[in-house]
Amino acid sequence: MPRSLARACETASPESLAAPFSRSCLARWFACQLLFLACLPVSGAGLRVGAAATDLQADDSMIIAGGITAGKASGQEGKLRAVAVVLDQAPFGTFAIVANDVLMLTRQHLDPVVAEIERTVKIPAAHVLINCTHTHHAPSTMKLHDYGLDQTFTRRVQRGIVQAVQQAATNLSDGPCRFQFFLGQENSVGQNSRQLLDDGSIYWVGPRTNFVRATGPFDPELPLLAFRDPSDKLVAAIFNHSTHTIGTRQPGRRSPSFYGLAAQELETDLGGVFCFLEGASGSTHNLALTGDEATRRIKSAVLDTFAQLQTRPVQKLAALKRPFKFKVRSFDEAAEDAAVSAYCRKYTGAGADTIIRVFRNMRAELAPERGRERETWVQAMRIGDIAIVGVPAEYFTQLGLDIKNRSPFRYTYIAELANDWIGYLPNAEGHKLGGYQVWTGFHSYAEPGTGERIADQAVALLNELVN
Repeated sequence: MPRSLARACETASPESLAAPFSRSCLARWFACQLLFLACLPVSGAGLRVGAAATDLQADDSMIIAGGITAGKASGQEGKLRAVAVVLDQAPFGTFAIVANDVLMLTRQHLDPVVAEIERTVKIPAAHVLINCTHTHHAPSTMKLHDYGLDQTFTRRVQRGIVQAVQQAATNLSDGPCRFQFFLGQENSVGQNSRQLLDDGSIYWVGPRTNFVRATGPFDPELPLLAFRDPSDKLVAAIFNHSTHTIGTRQPGRRSPSFYGLAAQELETDLGGVFCFLEGASGSTHNLALTGDEATRRIKSAVLDTFAQLQTRPVQKLAALKRPFKFKVRSFDEAAEDAAVSAYCRKYTGAGADTIIRVFRNMRAELAPERGRERETWVQAMRIGDIAIVGVPAEYFTQLGLDIKNRSPFRYTYIAELANDWIGYLPNAEGHKLGGYQVWTGFHSYAEPGTGERIADQAVALLNELVN
């Protein structure tokens, strides 16, 4: 408090204020009260929430992403969607969280989408987080391995994201919403899939008879954020989990996979719009369950968590999004070729020659890029005392746990494949051990240490948001 005003407050005694016609004292007293109120911590007004989902139309002619070579699907189960949740609270502004049922998207296609949202919905770019659910059963939206993107579907996804945010903003509740949260768990759907094999290699595909041990952790946390309107109707729910999104109920179909299928069934059962954010799952897969069983277990875990939701205040909304620079890794062609060839010839059978050729072609295209600098995004968002970190990669689980453990927020969750895609980001130990996620290609090209530096920037953003 400025000293002159402090002195004014000190001189404005109750006796002087009670004296008739003591206007100067009254003035000083009112000034003190206003100053006192201005110095109190700011707490936001009522939280308004809107949600919407748009369908991403696809057909059997489109190349499906997720494989080493181009493949196609016949028919579809469930919907492929862009799901948006918009939060608005004075004086903090408006925020959007979006999830898309695609493998991933690069900033080449997402930056224009964010700009369109900022132009049409007036949500600042830093307040927009766009995540991909990483389903391996949707048409391709980026250049990967031996194929490129489907232009028609990619444009539909771009439009779908914008439309979902626009509709969610239109659907903002008239009155304040109640925010609820609970941290659940699901530890049976996924596991660390980078298993050390008895020949010293790291498992990717092939027999599972010679596993020695997992080479990293699995994160079972399943947080659930829910928002209810003034009539107590569920408007939206956001849940997060960290396993590769692979598996369909019916083989060979387009599908949002088990997370998206569970979300759509939960909407039927509970109402509202369910938005799934893919966690740090670059090193975790479902190795044992069918797509149908994985769907049932995720849905059951969300329902269990839903039953334990607790109301929490939202005293602040905030978000920061910063550029992050990294370099394309240097690599030794002979060593890379030897690593890929040795594994494929031993474990991939008749497909070995094709896989080896695909990786040779990717390295040939990446070779002129070695050492060149590129730029991506790192983001952190705060909803009350809960934080969401957006990283632009298939992020190894250990790195996600490192961010959680270093975060100033007790409840911190990772949304990988957010706002961009720069391939797999292993931790230092992952680079040493090797394996598919480390083989150089369009799927993995950032220099070692990039994952740790992104974690450092994410923690720095979280430390800014905590104040």
